[in-house]
Amino acid sequence: MRYRTLWVSDVHLGRPGCQAELLADFLRRHDCERLYLVGDIIDGWKLHQSWYWPQAHANVVREILSKAEAGTAVYYITGNHDEFLRRYVDHAMHFGNISIANEAIHHTADGRRLLVLHGDAFDMITRYFRRIAIAGDTAYQTLLRANVLINRVRARLDKPHWSLSAYAKHQVKRAVNFVSAFEDAVARDCRRRQLDGVICGHIHHAEIRSIHGIQYYNCGDWVESCTALAEDLNGRIEIVRWAELHEGEAGSDKVTPLPTPRRGADAARRR
Repeated sequence: MRYRTLWVSDVHLGRPGCQAELLADFLRRHDCERLYLVGDIIDGWKLHQSWYWPQAHANVVREILSKAEAGTAVYYITGNHDEFLRRYVDHAMHFGNISIANEAIHHTADGRRLLVLHGDAFDMITRYFRRIAIAGDTAYQTLLRANVLINRVRARLDKPHWSLSAYAKHQVKRAVNFVSAFEDAVARDCRRRQLDGVICGHIHHAEIRSIHGIQYYNCGDWVESCTALAEDLNGRIEIVRWAELHEGEAGSDKVTPLPTPRRGADAARRR
């Protein structure tokens, strides 16, 4: 498949549990003119604790570099887990077709201006209470490990994959309120800058919706949901749910190309 633009965030290379094989496969199967890496691509927090870099993680980097060499414009937007890059980004840095910046403005094919940033600046815990943020990250890793055990049992019972952490985000009142406050804060800043919309990551929840006239897009993550945002040649942006598409292909008796990512509910309408 070929798109005008792809956005990927929260990959967390360097952390066990990163779905690097799926991401490398996704990048290999999709061409684009522009590729935005919307923060937390490399998990500097985890690598600082202990080094973990298997071949699958190196393969993701290789796919990104291959795209840049083939002419794709790659924009690396820094996040809180790869904040070690921010000390070098007083201005946009360029390495061939790869640019590193803290944020960017993307112009869609239908003329909209979208702010692209990771989004951690709107998370007050991450911004001002680093120790609490690290403790929360540790708790999240515990949920992910529990997910593995739960889904081993579900697989034996022939039941589909289920995410404990995603369930907590949607059911625990504090988590729901946090996500809502985060999205509202991002949209307000976008409105203040007189932009049409914002594309971010950080909260590991893929979403497309309108917030008080501002189009809000979230890439999701490549730890659990394995989602990306994609812009077609007409400027329409949609969520590509790669884990679901990949699972559907694996369950087929025939080896056929992956279906076109579903449109409709996940597609953003033009203003």
